[in-house]
Amino acid sequence: MDRAPFQVLVFPYRVLPNDDIVYAVFRRDLSTGGYWQGIAGGGGVGESELEAAKREANEEAGIDRDREYMKLDSQAMIPVVNVCGFIWGKDVLVIPEYCFGVRIEHEDLILSGEHMEYRWVTYQEAQGILHWDSNKCALWELDYRLREKVGYPI
Repeated sequence: MDRAPFQVLVFPYRVLPNDDIVYAVFRRDLSTGGYWQGIAGGGGVGESELEAAKREANEEAGIDRDREYMKLDSQAMIPVVNVCGFIWGKDVLVIPEYCFGVRIEHEDLILSGEHMEYRWVTYQEAQGILHWDSNKCALWELDYRLREKVGYPI
């Protein structure tokens, strides 16, 4: 699949029986930085942002495509040198990153080779270990929207 000039970011989450919310964060392989982030990847030509998010979540964590996805308003511009270089020519310097949350019911994920490990963490724990500001922003929005849904004080 040819690469389209956009990126997706996905945070899996679970709502526990006591209405606590936990998020999956993923540690990149040491050869690509070893930092913590959400599921991230590029869109394909002809693929919608949601289709790309579902494909990436399936490829990187084994998440079924029929899960409940929430598109977030959070969006960042990512320098192409942090993603895949100048494959769209010298004039394409930044690409948009579209953000999503995906609700899953089980805690077991199936990692691809892109990540060394994953953890289920609280919002506060995630904010302390996430590397990218765009991830922190998207997670803040997701957490706010979910807390509003389950009636947590915000």
